[in-house]
Amino acid sequence: VPFPIKLSFELERILACGGELKNTFALSRGPYVFVSHHIGDLENMETLLSFEQGIEHFKNLFSIEPKAVAYDLHPEYLSTKYALSLKGIPKVGVQHHHAHVVSAMAENGVDGEVIGVALDGTGFGSDGTIWGGEFLKADLRDFKRAAHLKQVPMPGGSMAIKEPWRMALAYLCEAFGDQATDLELDWVRRRDAQKCGVLKRMIEKRVNSPRTSSMGRLFDAVSSLLSVRDTVNYEGQAAIELEMMADPEHREEYPFEIQETHRPMIVDPIETVKGIVQDMIHNHSPSHISGKFHRTVARLVVETCRKIHLDNRLDRVVLSGGVFQNTLLLALVVDGLKEAGFEVYTHHLVPTNDGGVSLGQAVIAHMRCFQCV
Repeated sequence: VPFPIKLSFELERILACGGELKNTFALSRGPYVFVSHHIGDLENMETLLSFEQGIEHFKNLFSIEPKAVAYDLHPEYLSTKYALSLKGIPKVGVQHHHAHVVSAMAENGVDGEVIGVALDGTGFGSDGTIWGGEFLKADLRDFKRAAHLKQVPMPGGSMAIKEPWRMALAYLCEAFGDQATDLELDWVRRRDAQKCGVLKRMIEKRVNSPRTSSMGRLFDAVSSLLSVRDTVNYEGQAAIELEMMADPEHREEYPFEIQETHRPMIVDPIETVKGIVQDMIHNHSPSHISGKFHRTVARLVVETCRKIHLDNRLDRVVLSGGVFQNTLLLALVVDGLKEAGFEVYTHHLVPTNDGGVSLGQAVIAHMRCFQCV
């Protein structure tokens, strides 16, 4: 179990139940938040039992009887169902990406409003869609969505996480329409035409194809396009292998668009996908394209933060979410933001992935339930 996190302010006694993947829970008392050991993915009875037993053990060990419980907004998470089953205690639903940002704010002692950049694979949005490429104006209590990655379909729902080629098809359909499967690409030649036809019809008819703004799914799509990984054996595998093959010395970038007339702004990577396809047709190496893609995503983050700054004069940026486990991308983003004049805060005490979400949940629940405004 990690050392307790000591904050710059005191919290009431809160139980934060965390998310589903890489779950941790947390209990707070005074200036300390006791973040649990790594429970794992709460997807079966065994891990749920370990989660419940761990909470009781921590409550006894640290003499904490919670006065409120915080939970993720996703209605099907077992951690959420556990929280909602507790009797006689106030319950606070916390948006996943807000919790990510606040976890990094709390461990860095940051107060007030910031630009929070939360990039990951999956998080339930406050509008009921799947978020994951989020730019928030956030403080320790509330947030507003300032910008997000353009939404695309996930054909087959959760199967699109396990089979990144589905996300590649979704992005190709967004970029090239009906010609997506006529492109002169090795990716097309590897595909089963019948399966692609079924998925294209699913996308067109919006059948089992929830829309997502996830940055993790964009990394998956590019990984599949470059023949790195069409299916995964563990969460994040496609993106990890895409990072490993990237040429870190590459200096070029692909185009992208930020649609400023929308509120929240929409960050559109479709021109990026078109550029990748053109480089593939011209036989550029996968390491070249991956390096160029990483620089593009970093520039996309910096430019979106610049535009939010112009609207709101916010000059502090907090980075969180599993995508920032990518050390190449993290370094490029941090350097780019600092060059643009931003103060940048990242994780050092809790994981940037969902293992850090419980800390953010505890702080937000305290601010909403016990902090007078």
